[in-house]
Amino acid sequence: MNDDPYKVLGVAKTAAQADIKKAYRKLAKALHPDLNPGDKTKEAEFQAVTAAYDVVGDVEKRKRFDAGEIDASGQERSERQYYRQHTGADPNGRYESAAGYGDFEDVSDIFSDLFGARAGHRGGQNRQGFAARGGDVRYHLDVDFMDAVLGAKRAVPLPDGSAIDLTIPVGVRDGQTLRLRAKGHPGLGGGPAGDAYVVIGVRPHGVFVRDGNDIEVEVPIGIDEAILGAKIEVPTLYGRVAMSIPKGASSGQRLRLKGRGIKPAKAAQGDQYVRLKIVVPARLDPKMEDIAQQWRDQVADDPRATLWRDL
Repeated sequence: MNDDPYKVLGVAKTAAQADIKKAYRKLAKALHPDLNPGDKTKEAEFQAVTAAYDVVGDVEKRKRFDAGEIDASGQERSERQYYRQHTGADPNGRYESAAGYGDFEDVSDIFSDLFGARAGHRGGQNRQGFAARGGDVRYHLDVDFMDAVLGAKRAVPLPDGSAIDLTIPVGVRDGQTLRLRAKGHPGLGGGPAGDAYVVIGVRPHGVFVRDGNDIEVEVPIGIDEAILGAKIEVPTLYGRVAMSIPKGASSGQRLRLKGRGIKPAKAAQGDQYVRLKIVVPARLDPKMEDIAQQWRDQVADDPRATLWRDL
C-alpha cells in the first residue's frame, strides 16, 4: 500500500486518536462487504481503510510511521532494518510494542460492535489482520404447488454452475424466505461465511387452492346427484377419498373433509373444503326437458327469493 493512511482515512496528520477512530468507524460501516455484497471496489476500499487504521490507529505504530521508521503498510523501511534487530519483532515480521498495543484490541472492539465479528485474533495469531463475516446472498426458487404443501428436496442452481441442496419444509408459503446457514460469500481473514436466503415462489395448482393450512377444491356433480344425493370420489393432497353428497345439494355448497389439509411441522393440520358445482349435461335429453317443464309448471319455487329479500 503506497497511500498515505491519513489521506485514506480523511484525517489530518495532527488528528487526535479519538478522531482517527471515529473516521475509521464511519468508513468501515459504509464500506463493509456485508453491506456491499459483490462490490469489489468497495471491498478494496474497505481493505485499504482497515490497513490505514492498522497503522495510525495504533499509537506506537503511528509514532514510528510519522518518524519514517515504517511505511504505510506497516513494514520496516529498508534504511531502518537495523532497528528491527534491537526490538521484539517475531520471525514473521510483526512488530510487538512495549506499550502493549500488539493485540489491536481497539480494532477488535470496533468490528465486534459494528458487525458481530472480531477484527483481530488474540493469543499470538494474526494480529495485523481482521476477521469479517462474508456477505449474504439471495436466490429465488419457483416450486410446484404439491412440493410446497407436502415438502420436497430441490437443488438451487448457482451462477457458477454448482447447486445448493435445499429441503423445502411442509407447508412453505409463496414468498416465504428460507435461510441456509454459511452458504453465502466466504468470510474475510478467516471469518465465517455469510448465509444464503432463498425466496420461494409457489406455482398455482389446476385443482387445489390454498387458504392458510386449508385446501379448497371445486368438484362438479350431476343434476341427479344433486337431487338424489350420491357417494362420489374427490381428490385430496393425499389421494382420492369417498365423500357423500346430501340430497338436494346446491352449487356453491361447501362440504368439509376434516384433517385433509396441509400439516406443517409446528401447526395443526388444516381441513379440505369441497365446493360443489352442479353441471348440466352438454346434450339435453327430451325426457329431461319434459321433467324440467313439469317441475316449472307445478312447483312455485323461486330460487332467487332470498336474493331480492336481502337487498
